[in-house]
Amino acid sequence: MRRGLLAVAWLYVSCGWGVPSASGQQETVTVHVRIQYGASAKGEETGKPGTNASEVAVWLRPLDQTSQMNSPAESPAKRPQVIQKNKSFEPHLTVVRVGSTVDFPNHDPFFHNVFSLFDGKRFDLGLYEAGATNSVRFDHIGVSYLFCNIHPEMSAVVVALDTPYYGISDKPGNVVIRNVPDGRYELHFWYERSVPEALKGLTRTVRVSADTHDLGTVVVPEDPGFTPTHKNKYGQDYAPAPKQGYPQP
Repeated sequence: MRRGLLAVAWLYVSCGWGVPSASGQQETVTVHVRIQYGASAKGEETGKPGTNASEVAVWLRPLDQTSQMNSPAESPAKRPQVIQKNKSFEPHLTVVRVGSTVDFPNHDPFFHNVFSLFDGKRFDLGLYEAGATNSVRFDHIGVSYLFCNIHPEMSAVVVALDTPYYGISDKPGNVVIRNVPDGRYELHFWYERSVPEALKGLTRTVRVSADTHDLGTVVVPEDPGFTPTHKNKYGQDYAPAPKQGYPQP
């Protein structure tokens, strides 16, 4: 009799019968962002809302034990890439979980020199030729601004997060974050053209459940003083591009 009870108990444990699921309920979380052009750092609206609301990073940081325990391990999916092509980075914005490795292939028929020496992960890949690929492991949480030391028009951003629950807005401003366990989270936003104070003011605590998985619309103010210009890796201005052709006699 005792052996029979032990056998039944073993079946319950090995097959998961009667044991609470560790995964819990998971939701697809949606957020809609809207860019307020011409807004001040305090969020005061001074212009009409813009139509292009792409490249806003949105993420959820777990606040309670349940959602932290259910955080999935990083999937063995293909490593993210930031491609150098036509003197630009594609994509411009990449979001990864901290510890991820990003590949930087050169698809242009000339040299590039990718570097990031300001915030987030600091690195300098040096000169590398067409067809070559270099890789960087983003082992620090933060925002890394990427540039090319040869072509001043090239820029990109890699955001490394300590959470697997994130998404990037499309042009209409829609953000989708999948497989989020029910629980409490801190909602964060990042946008290259906003100032840190304005983005910090958008942070809020939310609860995700079957009834509350649509987090509504959030207005993200753009900094009217934003400029994409930057120095080279030596802190100097870029040399002017050579003039095409020959001077007329």
